[in-house]
Amino acid sequence: MFESLTDRFEGIFTKLRGKGKLSEADVDEVLREIRLALLEADVNLSVVKTLQGRIRERAVGEELSGALNPAQQVVKIVNEELTATLGGEAIRIAFASKPPTVVLMAGLQGSGKTTNSAKLARWFKAQGRQPMLVGADLQRPAAVAQLRTLAAQVDVPVYSAPDDVVASGTGDPVEVAAGALAEARRTGRDVMIVDTAGRLAIDEELMDQVRRISAEVNPNYTFLVVDAMTGQDAVGVAESFHQTLELDGVILTKLDGDARGGAALSVKEVVGRPIAFASTGEKLDEFELFHPDRLAGRILGMGDMLTLIEKAESVYEEAEAEVAAERLMSGTFTLDDFLDQLAAIKKMGPIKNLVGMMPGMPKEIRDVELEDSHLARVEAIIHSMNRAERTEPDIVDGSRRARIAKGSGTSPGEVSQLLDQFGEMRKMMQSMGGGFAKQKARKMKKQKKKGKGGKGGGRTTPKGSNRPKVPAGGFQLPQLDEQGNPLGGLGLPEGFPGLG
Repeated sequence: MFESLTDRFEGIFTKLRGKGKLSEADVDEVLREIRLALLEADVNLSVVKTLQGRIRERAVGEELSGALNPAQQVVKIVNEELTATLGGEAIRIAFASKPPTVVLMAGLQGSGKTTNSAKLARWFKAQGRQPMLVGADLQRPAAVAQLRTLAAQVDVPVYSAPDDVVASGTGDPVEVAAGALAEARRTGRDVMIVDTAGRLAIDEELMDQVRRISAEVNPNYTFLVVDAMTGQDAVGVAESFHQTLELDGVILTKLDGDARGGAALSVKEVVGRPIAFASTGEKLDEFELFHPDRLAGRILGMGDMLTLIEKAESVYEEAEAEVAAERLMSGTFTLDDFLDQLAAIKKMGPIKNLVGMMPGMPKEIRDVELEDSHLARVEAIIHSMNRAERTEPDIVDGSRRARIAKGSGTSPGEVSQLLDQFGEMRKMMQSMGGGFAKQKARKMKKQKKKGKGGKGGGRTTPKGSNRPKVPAGGFQLPQLDEQGNPLGGLGLPEGFPGLG
């Protein structure tokens, strides 16, 4: 969604990197560029003016840090002010002392209320809660059926009117909400999510109905579901609902789309309520707590390692990760192991999204159309090998390559390319593993000289060792020196905060 805005910001910062000192005129020129970039991204004009003013005040008026050059100073300021514009920090959900915690979902028809109600139920369930969904959208008969289908996928119960009442369209959503509250208390459900009706546009009937449901259940949280593809119109919708319901937050959908991102950057500043959750895809697990600082980092091309790590942790068992890391570093990593890694990476989401989270990824790579079908071809090649070939790829000769290519629907050249790349990766990781072993030995020797090593039989790994852990999936963390600083840098582009 923010690709064009990211490209514009990178162009702005690239111009700054050659300057040893920033004059007030330089700052004004940067601010003009930032203003144009934000307006092109369909950000609300008043938000652009406010953000521009805050950046200028800090860039010109503050005593700047001597540790950063001018380009880094501007990036740091823009990053912090973008984060503040997006909401500052992630929302913290507090649960009712007397269950259930009631969540009311509101929004226009087609914004994704029903789907995101199920996604939110799945999220609460992952927090150890026992949610229940309430089908209070009785004007669209398919809404209750859709909610039940989605709820079955996340194993959450649904309360609504009887089927014949739903089919007739004569049910009272306020009565359904009241009955659901009693049912949640009776069955011990500690979270109740109410899916309400929507309209194609805001009207008095819609607002009256959602107002009466809110008065009946007295929600702890009222979330407005907003389609990010609607741009600045989403902000107007949020303002109207906020006047009626007093929103607690916004759920932004379709953040994986190709809209310009103006809604995300405008809603908090205009409405005064944070973005609470973000829907990043159609699947029920593509839903996450919204972190303003992480999105600001992505917009500025700085990546989002925290979200990437969380995604990796969600698909890797710790014990399996340790075994995979040891095999990787020892050089005994096989194509079967590689296949396992690919399967886990696919669970983390679309490859293009993962690449966008990696800090310092060049624009040329980010812009490549990375499709999951590329991984499917790699998997097909490996599946067409026998066990001996997967364990020791060096035995694959010309006739074997032809057989593997025929079995996988690829060419012998593609098979050779995969084997060559795998061989290079295994050599590199084996070499790095030896380096880590030498580093560990030097550390042990140094500690023994200081009298900390004992007379044998002690730790095989010294306490506080700075041996880098290798997360499963092939992500390699930097090697650290004695002070804990990365050796050789982080591989990020010059000009980002904290880099010389």
